[in-house]
Amino acid sequence: MAAARTPLERTESVLIGSALILMVIITLQPMLNLFAVSLSDPAQIVGMDGLTIIPRGLSTQVWQLLLTHPAVLTGIGNSAIITIGGTILNVLCTALMAWALARKSLPGRRLIFILVLITIVFAPGIIPDYFLNKRLGLLNTNWSVIFYHLVDAWYLIILVRFFEEIPEELLEAAELDGANAFQTFWHVALPLARPALATITLFYFVFHWNEFFRAMIYLTDQSKWPLQVVLRQFVVEGDKLAIVGVTNSNNYTGASQISVRALNSGMVLLTIVPILAIYPLILRFFTRGAMAGAVKG
Repeated sequence: MAAARTPLERTESVLIGSALILMVIITLQPMLNLFAVSLSDPAQIVGMDGLTIIPRGLSTQVWQLLLTHPAVLTGIGNSAIITIGGTILNVLCTALMAWALARKSLPGRRLIFILVLITIVFAPGIIPDYFLNKRLGLLNTNWSVIFYHLVDAWYLIILVRFFEEIPEELLEAAELDGANAFQTFWHVALPLARPALATITLFYFVFHWNEFFRAMIYLTDQSKWPLQVVLRQFVVEGDKLAIVGVTNSNNYTGASQISVRALNSGMVLLTIVPILAIYPLILRFFTRGAMAGAVKG
């Protein structure tokens, strides 16, 4: 039977709970405001401030336009290809390189580590990176964005340190059972490194999904633009005509009267939702990783 909590412990629980609730409110309020603005009647949006979380009136014109517009749909598809493909390659290449560097028997291990650290201090600029992609024939292709930061030095160091903490007894047991180097890596090292892999997967995913600068420079064909570049055109440059003007306004009642603020709010939400959706999927790996060492057989 659990012991009764002291008044101090109850007070601490109330304070911690209140702080967490406040953080949730602070985090959700701006997104709820964007959602309310995107669903509000265009005539009533002017009077809405940044604290409003309930739509005034109801208008789905913004979402009808965004979810059927060719540029937006193409941007979502391009972002999905770049993000999923880039994240898979990033995690795979980073894990393979980290596993090799974690082996103390690797020839030139110290020199490779020094070269990795140099890339942190002296990162290549956009100009040499551009000419490299041009020479490789990658300009105006998704590969020019996917291959950028294929192995991030910081994430590599995280995985190296994690692999170094794996007990040698486990690796030796796998070798005694007949596993080769790759089988040991795949069946022993990677399952034990799930928390670290989940961490860098999340970082790489967010990096690729939010990438727009190099995509804007390397991808000159608008049909290959990711969603973030489309977002920049509509929200940052305020180019409402680009999204409303190219659409047949007969399909939407008063499409030309759509509020720029509502349009911007919808676009921002459209780019935030995938990031919010992946957090619960990754969080379970953090929980499993934290509990894995807490129970002893």
